[in-house]
Amino acid sequence: MRHARPLVRTILRMAGPRTLPAVLVALPVLLAFAGCAPVEETPAARQSTPPAETGGSPGTPTANPCAPESLQTMEAGTLTIATDEPAYEPWFVDNDPTNGKGFEGAVAYAVARELGFARDEVEWVRVPFNAAIQPGPKQFDFDINEFSITEKRRQAVDFSAPYYDVTQAVIAVRGNPAADAKSLADLQAHKIGAQVGTTSLDAIEEGITPEQDAAVFNTNDDAKVALQNGQIDALVTDLPTAFFITAVELDGGVIVGQLPQPEGTPEQFGLVLDKGSALTDCVSEAVEALRADGTLADIEERWLAEVADAPVLR
Repeated sequence: MRHARPLVRTILRMAGPRTLPAVLVALPVLLAFAGCAPVEETPAARQSTPPAETGGSPGTPTANPCAPESLQTMEAGTLTIATDEPAYEPWFVDNDPTNGKGFEGAVAYAVARELGFARDEVEWVRVPFNAAIQPGPKQFDFDINEFSITEKRRQAVDFSAPYYDVTQAVIAVRGNPAADAKSLADLQAHKIGAQVGTTSLDAIEEGITPEQDAAVFNTNDDAKVALQNGQIDALVTDLPTAFFITAVELDGGVIVGQLPQPEGTPEQFGLVLDKGSALTDCVSEAVEALRADGTLADIEERWLAEVADAPVLR
């Protein structure tokens, strides 16, 4: 109200003896109007006025739901990744996922890095293949173990975006008639095996349709022993694993051929997460980013380059 005092003095000087009483009566009203009169802002006052916000909540930055501190991992600040025991080459090396070697070992750490986790913030746990795709709570944030994406499995678990396109292959031992098969029909009379719960087992039943029921094994190691001992005539597994088994682990092992890809979308591997996991979208975004920038192709070239073409059985 300091700006009203000069006005009061001016009014009182101008008032005569006869008009002074009326002025005194009206003075409070005049002062009220004077108090409401606009005051020009000084430059400093104008600068201190915050600018109006446009769009969104004023002054509130949009949080990144895929930032490490926002991710709902099992343990804060740690990404828990699972795989099977043992972990086979060329997917892992020396059965040690922590070394980051092998195709899936490298992919796992690349996804972790894309999500913002350093190498020492990754924890590994071992979960059997079949247990990982069963319904129920998981003890991992995601599992990487050559899981083919299927609609049946989607009923129990979530999958990330695919990180590898895969084909199934048939292997046998030289001297067994199955090793000379040139077509699917040539295989139908033979005893064929695969690991439980895998798409390799599905490929036997749906692609080869043998005359005998497929032999089912808990692990590929068990299946390899049965093949080497002549308990089965052939074994179905994914193509990269087939090349490693025949080159390194199986005496006289040969790749008979690849099974045809199913019509439509090719068989693809995806990371497995708990059904309805809050991490699924962010993990998928990480995989897609690695595909877009060429990281997945580089990892495949390094670890699966020796996987040569094999004939496709029709």
